[in-house]
Amino acid sequence: MGMCGGIVATLSLGLPEKQRRSPLAMIPYQLAYNLGRTVSYVLAGALMGGIGALLLQWLPLYLAQRILLTFAGIFMILLGLYIGGWWMLLNKVEQAGTLLWRIIEPAGRKLLPVKTPTQAVGVGLIWGWVPCGLVYSMLINAVSSGSAVSGAGVMLAFALGTLPNLIIMGMLAGVAAHLLQAPLTRKLAGLSIIAFGVVTLARLL
Repeated sequence: MGMCGGIVATLSLGLPEKQRRSPLAMIPYQLAYNLGRTVSYVLAGALMGGIGALLLQWLPLYLAQRILLTFAGIFMILLGLYIGGWWMLLNKVEQAGTLLWRIIEPAGRKLLPVKTPTQAVGVGLIWGWVPCGLVYSMLINAVSSGSAVSGAGVMLAFALGTLPNLIIMGMLAGVAAHLLQAPLTRKLAGLSIIAFGVVTLARLL
């Protein structure tokens, strides 16, 4: 919620006024945005899972999984520090992602303003490639899954898990998004993600 709240608010407030008047009228658009986002996540997950499969050909399975899980645990801790506002190292990672984003973003701009759910699917496809530390941490887990199919499954689960919150925020036209970006909320979210990272590293011991 804290990471994507601003995007959801922008997309919701950019809808025609007729749709914004009723939360129910926005449901088809919110579903369309998230359908596009999910497709992009699944494609990225398949790509990263394929990379993981190649890695398994070069290293023994046990060693490769330990290396990838270690990387995932460290990345989650860094992500928690980033969301909580304690250490912004992941800014550098997101800046690297902006190189791809500069290529993709003009295509999304051509789809605005959104007037139909079909356009919203297209915008969602672009949204799925917005540089985001949270998505990057999940893509690392997709790599550690060891196959393109499993990597796609990891990202599908991630997309479906975030779906309810994003749709609710979208229907509230960004009100919830602003509340959930409060410093205390972000710090609690950061601590939770750090805890997941610590548990992941502890499993390796």
